[in-house]
Amino acid sequence: MLVIQQLPAELWLQVFGLLSWSDKLNLRCTCVHFRHLVDKSRPLWHGFSVALRNFSRYNRPFWRSLAQRRVDIISVRSGKRKHLKQLATWLPALGALRLDDWREVGVDELKLFQWMQRLSVTSCSSPLKNIDFLFSLSQRLLELRLCNVKLTCPASHLLAALSQLTRLTSLQLHHDGSLRVPTLSGVLTHLTELKHLSWTMITYRTLSRDFFSPAHLTGGGALQLSDLQLLNYDAVVTQEVLQPLSRLLSLSIFHLYSVPGPICHLQTWLTSLPQLRSLSVHGGHPLAVYAEFLPCSLLSLTLCVDLQPEDLQVVSHRAPHLEHLHLEPWSSSSGLVRLLPQLFPHLRTLRIRHHHLSDSDFLNLQQLQHLVTLEVLDSFYKPDPTDPSRVVYQPSPRLLQLISDLQKLTNHRVRVITSSHRDPLSCHCV
Repeated sequence: MLVIQQLPAELWLQVFGLLSWSDKLNLRCTCVHFRHLVDKSRPLWHGFSVALRNFSRYNRPFWRSLAQRRVDIISVRSGKRKHLKQLATWLPALGALRLDDWREVGVDELKLFQWMQRLSVTSCSSPLKNIDFLFSLSQRLLELRLCNVKLTCPASHLLAALSQLTRLTSLQLHHDGSLRVPTLSGVLTHLTELKHLSWTMITYRTLSRDFFSPAHLTGGGALQLSDLQLLNYDAVVTQEVLQPLSRLLSLSIFHLYSVPGPICHLQTWLTSLPQLRSLSVHGGHPLAVYAEFLPCSLLSLTLCVDLQPEDLQVVSHRAPHLEHLHLEPWSSSSGLVRLLPQLFPHLRTLRIRHHHLSDSDFLNLQQLQHLVTLEVLDSFYKPDPTDPSRVVYQPSPRLLQLISDLQKLTNHRVRVITSSHRDPLSCHCV
C-alpha cells in the first residue's frame, strides 16, 4: 500500500484511463486509495452510463458515488414519477436520460432537469396522455427519441410541441401506425438545426410533393439534414419530392414488418441523392433489383438483404472506393466473404458472421491491406451437440483461435470486436 501511495495520482489515472468500465468498477473495490482516485476523477467516467431499477435498493452512498462521477447517461427501467424526483435530487445536472417501460401517464418531472440535452422514451407500459413536458425542455433539448410509445394526444398537439424544440439536432419517432402526420414539412420548417431524422413510414403510400419541403426553403434549396432513417418504407416517391434532400449523406431503410410491393422505390432514392456516402438496407427487395443504381460516392454500405455473389460484383463496380461494409445476407455468407479482398480492397471496417465460414476464408481476410476493425456479429456457440438449447454467449474456442491467427498474420494491425456497445439511449428498432 505504501508503494501504491508513493506513485503520483496522475500516473495512476493515466493507467486507469485504459481500463474498461467493468475493470474500473472492480479496481475501486481493491483498496480505499484506488476507490478515492477512481471516484474523484470525473474524466475517467466520461460517457459512463447506469441502468437503474427497483430504486429502493439504492442507498445514500450509492447516489453519492454517482454524483461524484457526474454520470453522463442514466437509464430508468420500469420507473415512476417519484423516481425522477429522487434522480433530480442527486443528479440535477444530468444531461442524458432514457425512460424504458415507463409506468405512469405523465413525465412532468422532467422539467426538474435543467441541463437535459438528450432524452429517450421507449416501450411505455402506459400511454402518455400529453407531451407538455417537451415545452419545458425546448430551450436545451438536442436529441429526442420516442419509440413504441402510445400517444393519446392529437397529432397536431405533438407537432406543436416538436416545433418548439428549435435546438433539436436529432429526432426519432417510431410508432405502430396510429400517428397520422400527412407530411414532415411542418416539423422540418421549425427544426432548422436537425441533422438526424428517424421516422416510421408504415402509414404512407405516396409521398406528397411537399413532404420534405419546409416553408423556409425557397428557390429549390436543400435541407441541412444529413442522416435519414425510414422504418417500414414502401411509399411511391418522385425525384421532385426528394429534391430538398440533395445534401443527404446517410440513408437507412428498415423493412421491419412490411412486405415491399412489386416496385422498388429505393431506385428513385438512389438516383436522387448524388452526395450519398452511407447506405443501410434491412430487408425489402433483393440487392439485384437496385444494385445498378448505387451511387459511386458510397463509402459505407450495410446489406441485410437477399443477395448473390454476382450482386457483389455489381456493387464493387458501382462503389469502387467502399471503406466500410456490414454484410449480413439472408442466406449463408460462406460463399461471399472469400470474394471481399478482391472486390473491396479499400475496406477499413468489416462486420460479418462467422459460423458458416471455413477457417481459410476467415483468415483470407488478411489480404485486406487497409482493414483496421473486424466485427464478428455471432460470437456465441453451442458447447454440447446433444443439447442444442444450451447457448454460451461468448466467443467459442474456435473463434478465439481464428482471431489470434488473423492478428498474427496481420501483425496485430486488425482489431477484432466480438461484442458491440450500443448507444444506451437507442431503441432496438434499428
